[in-house]
Amino acid sequence: MLQNLSNSLSGELFFDDLLKSIYATDASVYRKIPLAVAYPKNTEDIQTLIAFATKNKISLIPRTAGTSLAGQCVGDGIVVDVSKHFTKIVAFDEYLKTITVQPGIIRDELNLFLKPFGLFFSPDTSTTNRCMIGGMVGNNSSGTTSIKYGVTRDKVLALKTILSDGSEVTFEALTNEEFQLKKRGSTLESAIYNTIYNELSNPEIQQEIEKEFPKVSIHRRNTGYAVDELLKSSIFSASEKKINIAKLLCGSEGTLAFTTQITLQLDNLPPTESVLVAAHFNSIQESMEAVVIAMKHNLFMCELMDKTILDCTKNNREQLKNRFFVEGDPKAILMLEVKSDTITETQKLADALIADLQKHNFGYTYPKLIGENIHKAINLRKAGLGLLGNIVGDRKAVACIEDTAVEVVDLPNYISEFSAMMAKYGQDAVYYAHAGAGEIHLRPILNLKKDDDVVLFRTITTEVAKLVKKYKGSLSGEHGDGIVRAEFIPLMIGEKNYDLLKRIKIAFDPNTIFNKGKIVNAFQMDQSLRYEIDRTEPIIETIQDFSDSQGILRTAEKCNGSGDCRKPVSAGGTMCPSYRATKNEKDTTRARANALREFLTNSDKINKFDSEELKDVFDLCLSCKACASECPSNVDIAALKAEFLYQYQKANKPSLRTHLFANNNKYNKLGSMLPFATNLLLDSYITKKVLGIATQRSIPKLYKTTLKKWYKLNVEKLQKGTFENGEVYLFCDEFTNYYDVTIGIDTVELLTKLGYKVLIINHDESGRSFISKGYLDEAKVVIDKNIELFKDKISEKTPLIGIEPSAILGFRDEYIRLADDKISAKKLALNTFTIEEFIKKEFEKGAIKVSSFKNTTKEIKIHVHCQQKSLSTTEATFVMLNIPTNYKPTILNTGCCGMAGSFGYENEHYNISMQVGEDTLFPKVRNTPIEIEISASGTSCRHQIMDGTKRTSKHPVSILKEALV
Repeated sequence: MLQNLSNSLSGELFFDDLLKSIYATDASVYRKIPLAVAYPKNTEDIQTLIAFATKNKISLIPRTAGTSLAGQCVGDGIVVDVSKHFTKIVAFDEYLKTITVQPGIIRDELNLFLKPFGLFFSPDTSTTNRCMIGGMVGNNSSGTTSIKYGVTRDKVLALKTILSDGSEVTFEALTNEEFQLKKRGSTLESAIYNTIYNELSNPEIQQEIEKEFPKVSIHRRNTGYAVDELLKSSIFSASEKKINIAKLLCGSEGTLAFTTQITLQLDNLPPTESVLVAAHFNSIQESMEAVVIAMKHNLFMCELMDKTILDCTKNNREQLKNRFFVEGDPKAILMLEVKSDTITETQKLADALIADLQKHNFGYTYPKLIGENIHKAINLRKAGLGLLGNIVGDRKAVACIEDTAVEVVDLPNYISEFSAMMAKYGQDAVYYAHAGAGEIHLRPILNLKKDDDVVLFRTITTEVAKLVKKYKGSLSGEHGDGIVRAEFIPLMIGEKNYDLLKRIKIAFDPNTIFNKGKIVNAFQMDQSLRYEIDRTEPIIETIQDFSDSQGILRTAEKCNGSGDCRKPVSAGGTMCPSYRATKNEKDTTRARANALREFLTNSDKINKFDSEELKDVFDLCLSCKACASECPSNVDIAALKAEFLYQYQKANKPSLRTHLFANNNKYNKLGSMLPFATNLLLDSYITKKVLGIATQRSIPKLYKTTLKKWYKLNVEKLQKGTFENGEVYLFCDEFTNYYDVTIGIDTVELLTKLGYKVLIINHDESGRSFISKGYLDEAKVVIDKNIELFKDKISEKTPLIGIEPSAILGFRDEYIRLADDKISAKKLALNTFTIEEFIKKEFEKGAIKVSSFKNTTKEIKIHVHCQQKSLSTTEATFVMLNIPTNYKPTILNTGCCGMAGSFGYENEHYNISMQVGEDTLFPKVRNTPIEIEISASGTSCRHQIMDGTKRTSKHPVSILKEALV
């Protein structure tokens, strides 16, 4: 049956266990295994899916980025993912300030297109760098800007849809006459218009809506269907406003029709000059009372972060640098943004705001942020949702009551009552987000693996729903009803209004094929949870130490589905290079974590890692480590992949190619005896074909000698004289030792000339090749040897310095996970540096002087190694190459190069490797004038740049060495 459906589609249909497990969850607490996953290519595909669903009485679950928090994208039917193919801008009218788009276009990428025209689509959620317009319409998204610009529903002009009978219908603003014409005929469209007219013309129904729906002053109102919005039209009131059924569909979560095109009203870009006041408070209650005062100041943003969120940022490598404005240990921070066309006027607005807060004794400090610092602070706030995944253990900040909205004047009393309720249940809830809109994202901390907390999950949600109703607020402000809140709709709007919604649903979708169980006839909010309740936790033995997350399973479970790994190239950063190349959900960090969780939890095999599905999902992971820093939950997929490969290979013998790559140090040692002959053999077409290496690749050449041999021959000459800056140990990694010997020589000569006695001792290889191929027993041996050798030699006065980032940074990463002597491993890591880190540190303390370098003018573009960006810093390279007076370095905003050690050499990975390079690195290198130097610290990066652009790039240490006087 499904195979026949697949054959009839232009797009793709998957019904294998891997894809179904990946799409069983979104960013909510729910899990339902779908029947299949479809990637439609056109409207005909969607019509085919609708006909199939109708015939077979199954549901279609529409999905874009899958970042929904309430379970909207979870279901047991066919998940229809439009994020891959429905991504076009259809029409744009600069004069009317309107744009028509397909549902899979990303919000931030839409605004990049609009920026040159001075326009933007204003709703601004925390997920804007990956969320899509279709999902924003489905949820009626709001975000930080709603206090100034309104919500998505305010911007939707028209929706082109496919109805449940397969007919294409556009819903848009209609005059009374046009509306009456729509009622004529026998089509499903006509029946819909008749139902709406007959229902909403009834005075009793109108009165019931006005009585039970949230206060009209609350603009974040997303409970059920927006029938109250339709009452504002000229059809049902004395207003002159046209009726637009698209307003009803906005926020309907794909339960009424399938949207294929969206026409939006755009806004002019806001004033250019901004000041963000980060007001610090000693209590949540104080911050809530301050909101009422702050909102009198024409704010463009009024966002809250509480101590729980702020504390989570301390453990995230990417967000730690964005905490620069946090003073002391605040219980809450309000981010209050004012804007105008001049900085002088904006500063006056900020000062008036601060004075008003001080006058009312609210807050204890008020840092003012401008320029790029505003974006850093906003990124810190936006990371809040994902950062909650950093809470170690099974107790998590759970989304169930996080979407409540009340009138701003009611907010202090509402929060006061809410906090008292939480105290009753022994809860320290999380408070963050849209204070200025009367919406605080409140989250209890619960363990949904335990029955007692699942009971509390329902109890707290029920009590909060009643409290929100008391204030005539909205239980769903912007995140939607989904599964978690849908069954509370009768409580929130009354049974009579709920019955009205059911009748409207039947009019649109008589066979219930669109997103069953959402809004009406809802699934139970405490069933189909991500974890089996009161289960016996699987015991998963690993060679790596995952105790920092209480084991490998909980490491995978840290992924809460926020989907940061789906951000496009335009969003910057590196995560996730394989997804950026393929645009397949399977190739995201989220999919890998979810698949690992599924198979480790549910597999009946003794070796739960022995899975072809897991092999498939990890296959395109480049082990770049971007997820270890850019994922708010710090889900380190590279570490999980290494463990998977190790365990999988216990049951499945690795290939000869894998064995050779893993043991490259051993075979390079043999090959270095006859380097010319070895290079000739390895670079031959036949060798590449036999080993499964891409024939398009050039193979790195073994140098005529090794660095260790060179050092041994020259050590006496190098160590003559005195060394005012003391001794350093240089880690002679296996890549520099055999391939990049000249870079190693440059490093030794540079450090020697700068007053350091350079020591290279007979240590083992780094273990990087073993780790990347899952040879963790072998890696552990060399790691333990290196720690034993260095532990009594390395100190603050005699640090360990490395040249190749992936080799030296293992000391602060995998070494700690694999070492027997973890105390020594951690101590050693504190005094182990990349060459760039070391030179920056020494320059800043005055040990390295500008006078040691020439005044030659040179412009340099820097590509930084992925693991350096994740585990170290880009700043170190920038500072290092800025030491010569007339050197002008610039950090290229590039992601992963795509080579990733052996990955890019492997025949089956070659095309993906080159596509990753084409995403950002290759175009920027090609556009760099030939007289500008290209700097790349990674040996793989330099090789990829040569293969992809035919440009030579240099290690930054070689560039700096050339500048020596």
